[in-house]
Amino acid sequence: MYYICEQIYMMVYPWVHTKRYNDYSSYIKNKFGERVQKVSVNAGFTCPNRDGSKGIGGCAFCNNSTFNPSYCDPEMSITEQINQGISFFRTKYQSQKYLAYFQAYTNTYAKLNVLIKRYQEALSHPLVCGIVIGTRPDCIEEELLDVLSDWQKDYYIAIELGAESTRDKTLLEIHRGHTWEESVFATNLIHRAGIPVGMHLILGLPNENRELMLEHAKHVSNLPLSYLKLHQLQIVKGSKFAELYSAEPNYFNLFSPDDFVELVVDFLERLSPHIIMERFISQAPHDLLIAPKWGLKNFEFVHMVEQRMEERDTWQGRLFTAK
Repeated sequence: MYYICEQIYMMVYPWVHTKRYNDYSSYIKNKFGERVQKVSVNAGFTCPNRDGSKGIGGCAFCNNSTFNPSYCDPEMSITEQINQGISFFRTKYQSQKYLAYFQAYTNTYAKLNVLIKRYQEALSHPLVCGIVIGTRPDCIEEELLDVLSDWQKDYYIAIELGAESTRDKTLLEIHRGHTWEESVFATNLIHRAGIPVGMHLILGLPNENRELMLEHAKHVSNLPLSYLKLHQLQIVKGSKFAELYSAEPNYFNLFSPDDFVELVVDFLERLSPHIIMERFISQAPHDLLIAPKWGLKNFEFVHMVEQRMEERDTWQGRLFTAK
């Protein structure tokens, strides 16, 4: 669809605005009618890949400290963490609402009564209008989904799944402890409960070439995902990959910013236009990051992607074909 603006033809895409991809910021503004900011909390949970249930030491790429902003301290209450986070963002935005983002470790990995207590504390904050729960696809229970689905009447509730790859061989090599089939099952289960479901993928994992990474776009496009987060592989201190990188740096094929931009644009072309893109890259803390050191802010990388899409005159879903 096209419309005329100052005698210039501009394309309006299936997401009904002129950005060349279906972006999360526009989705949130349309959903709430104002800017809404995620504020991270660390609820003190652990992970089945750390406590011995699935493994010990976590996934090969993981140092969970890279996920925690400085204001997240599990010694503080959830309310105190939210207040700290709000004070951090209020220097920029005086008036806005917040989503409490349960980010660190596996935030559905506890007894139901414990989970409900943690979530309800966040939802009781007067400036919090919903929660986003980060978890693993092998830690989703229908009993919890029933509770969260009921809460949807009054709050925004979303669940993010760390899938990381659609390739089982990769998931085994990075000691992830679950399969792609479990990611598919969990996504469909959450969707049937009427809860928006997001997913995380890491591009650049060992032994995944460009063709395999672009295949991820096709696989996730077959799922009822609400939104997607991409992350470039980063080598961070305290992870198993950090040890391997020190011994065998050539085992990894780390991207330059320009190369990753090109990959992201290729990925977007193959991705369903109905999936909202929340992010293209992640940013490990400077003191924990070993490689690659791009020195770019998130908004700078987003601008590079948008500029490259314009140069190529392409958009999300241009090469997408429904299954």
